[in-house]
Amino acid sequence: MLLEELRTFTARLQCADAASGDPGLGIDLLDAIETLKSVGCAVQAVITDDVATSIREDRKVRKLPRSEWGRGIASQIALARRESPNRGGRHLGFAQALVHEMPHTLAMLQTGRLNEWRATLLVRETACPSAADRGIVDRRLCSDPGTLDGVGDRGLIARAKALAVELDAAAVVARHRKAASERRVTTRPAPDSMAYLSVLMPVEQAVCLQATLGRDADSLIATGNGGGRTRNQLMVDLLFARGTGAEVASGIPVTVNLVLSDETLLTGGHEAAQLQGFGPVPAGIARQLVADSLNADAETSLQRVYACPQSGALTAMESQSRTFPKSLRKLIDLRDRTCRTPWCDAPIRHHDHIRSHGKSGATSADNGSGLCEACNYAKEGDGWAARPVHRPGRTHLIDLGTPTGHHYRSAAPPLPAPARQSEVETVLIAHSRAS
Repeated sequence: MLLEELRTFTARLQCADAASGDPGLGIDLLDAIETLKSVGCAVQAVITDDVATSIREDRKVRKLPRSEWGRGIASQIALARRESPNRGGRHLGFAQALVHEMPHTLAMLQTGRLNEWRATLLVRETACPSAADRGIVDRRLCSDPGTLDGVGDRGLIARAKALAVELDAAAVVARHRKAASERRVTTRPAPDSMAYLSVLMPVEQAVCLQATLGRDADSLIATGNGGGRTRNQLMVDLLFARGTGAEVASGIPVTVNLVLSDETLLTGGHEAAQLQGFGPVPAGIARQLVADSLNADAETSLQRVYACPQSGALTAMESQSRTFPKSLRKLIDLRDRTCRTPWCDAPIRHHDHIRSHGKSGATSADNGSGLCEACNYAKEGDGWAARPVHRPGRTHLIDLGTPTGHHYRSAAPPLPAPARQSEVETVLIAHSRAS
C-alpha cells in the first residue's frame, strides 16, 4: 500500500547519509529534496480535496442538513498536518483551487517546477476573479514551465495581479472592499518580553496614522519635551496614550492576568511568570510589572491559585465571586491559556463541556475546556467526540476523536511553580517515583 511505502521511504530518508563533504553532491541532494517537497505538496492537495469531497458526499447521502456538510473538515485536515484550524482552512481552499480551477499550477507543483509557497501566492492573487478568469491566469502563467523561471516572488505577484486586473477590474475593487471589512488588531510575542501590535487597516489610514505619530514625536523632540526618548520610543508612547487614555507610567488601565509563583513574587525566585494572552515573562520583569502597578496606584488585586507541586497542574482557585460559573471560566482561562485543540493557539472565546451536557457531562473544571470559536463549532459536527482523561496529580488532558477515527491528545500547560523544593517535598517525590 502507498501508506506503507511512504513510511518505509521516510525511514530510509531519515537514515540517509549526508553529502559526505562533497559540495556538488550536497547541492544535488538539496535540489532533489526540494522537488520531493513540491511533489508531496501536490499529492497533499489532491488528497485533501478528495477527503473533503468524500466527507461531503457521505453527509449528503445521509441527508444531513446542508450546513453540516462541510463542518469540521478543515479542522481534521489541520490535525493531520499538525497545524491550527485556521491553517487547515487555508490548506483546504488551496487544494480545491488547484484541483478544480488551476490544473497548470498543480502540474508544475507535481513536477517540482513550483514550490508550495509560490503556488500559494498564485492562488491568493487569483482569489477574486471568476473561476473562468482564474483558469486564464493559470494557463498564461503556468502552462509553459519557462514563463516563471527565474522570476522572484514579487515578480510573480505582480504578474498575477496585472492579469487579474486586466480580466476583471471590478472583482479587484470588490476584493479591496472585502479586505477593508476585515480590518483588525492583533498581538504576537516578540523576543525579550516584548510584543508586536499589528493593525490591519486600509493603506491610507495606516500611512496617516504613522505620519501623525511621527509628526507629533518630532514636535516633542523639537520643543525639548521628549524626555530623552528616541523618535520611535515617542511614537509608541503616543500610540499607547491615545489608545488607552492613560500615560505609559500610570499603569495598564485594564485587567491583565499575571500568573507567578509565590517564590517569584515574594522571595526573588527565578521561574518565569505567565502573562495571559502573551506567554512566559522573566521573573524580574514580572516583579517590576507588579511594583509599577502598585506605585502608580492602579487597581491591583492578588488572587491565589493552587497547583500540584510536582506537575504544576492547576487544581483550585481562591474564589472572590459568589457566581460559580464566572470563577470556573476564569480558572479554565488560567489553566488552558489558549484554545485546547492541538496546534491551535488562538485566544479562548468559548468555555465548553468536553463531554457534552446532553450526555451527562458535568459543569466542572475537569470536564471544561477553553476553545476558540471555530474549534468549538467544529467539535459539534457529525462524528466528533471528546473526553477528559483522568490523571490525578498531573496536568489536565483531553482525548479528541475525529470522524475518521483518529485520536489526538491535548495536555494543559503547567502553571508556574516554585523552582526550589523543600527537603520534605523532595523526599516525598522521590519516594512516590520509586514506588
